[in-house]
Amino acid sequence: MADNPPPVPQQPNIQPGDSPVRPRFNIFVGPNGIRAGWRLFIALVIFLAVLFGISGLIRLLHHGQARGAVTIFTAQTILLSELITFAAYLLASWIMSRIEARRMRDYGLGPGGAFGTGFWIAALAGFASISLLLLSLKIAGVYHVGPLALQGSQTWKYAGLWGLAFLAVGFLEESGFRGYMLFTLTTGLGFWPAAILTSFAFGAVHHGNTGESIVGEFTAGGIGFFFCILIRKTGTLWPAIGFHAAWDWGETFFYGVPDSGLVAPGHLFSAQLAGPVWLTGGSVGPEGSWFCVALIALLCILASFLPGAKYPNPDAIPDPRRRFRESAPVLFPEAANQFPGSAT
Repeated sequence: MADNPPPVPQQPNIQPGDSPVRPRFNIFVGPNGIRAGWRLFIALVIFLAVLFGISGLIRLLHHGQARGAVTIFTAQTILLSELITFAAYLLASWIMSRIEARRMRDYGLGPGGAFGTGFWIAALAGFASISLLLLSLKIAGVYHVGPLALQGSQTWKYAGLWGLAFLAVGFLEESGFRGYMLFTLTTGLGFWPAAILTSFAFGAVHHGNTGESIVGEFTAGGIGFFFCILIRKTGTLWPAIGFHAAWDWGETFFYGVPDSGLVAPGHLFSAQLAGPVWLTGGSVGPEGSWFCVALIALLCILASFLPGAKYPNPDAIPDPRRRFRESAPVLFPEAANQFPGSAT
């Protein structure tokens, strides 16, 4: 006697021209939780509220005398303003991490690797890079080191002050543009579109610097893209912070050349730039030179050869709250199988 053939599964009665039912689009919530644009908007509101709150507290402590905007490019004013703004950013990011059920290290700034080997190697690379740029300008005959502008204890004083100031700059600018912003845009657009957008924004904010130029803004955006590659390869902001701080320290304090159009008091050498603007950068300084454009292109190529791609953490991209719900344990699996249509 022949075995009975297995039953043929029933196919849904789909008529020609019918289209599958698609989930309804939600303008506020997407597959990765609250949509990236709304999260950035919420973070910006929190950041501004915290920043205004800190500024108000400072005014209160100074008996109602408001501090003016930083108009003098000194180590003390840069350090103070950058630390205040970074504190506001850090608190806003922490609040967003609570809202999103994510961790601060998902945004690139966790305690792991803080001032570790990667930070110091990148710092050495940053100082070496600005040194290479100025060496090429010296060979071209447009840069002259000049005599020492500091002596004795003043040298160590300003070296330390500018070191702290540019470390604060590195923290603020890397976290602000390539921390929460880069991660959040990555969840909505993917990494490379997010890297391009944040780099464009980083270049655009330099427009307000005294003596800035189109080439200077372009190189600022280019170095921002290099930092995005560095974060992509290392998985953390720490190497980018180290490179950024050392580049600025070498450019501003050690070599004494304009930094994005700003010349700082308390620099080590009395440098001179003289020659065609396309070489010297003009009022911008070396960052406005086409030699800097070539250097940044070289840095991006070299960084792309670093092994692996450690950012972003793929487990951090989906909405963590949804993942927690889906992985919640079922106490009575037999009962759940008996009532498959019931909600949990």
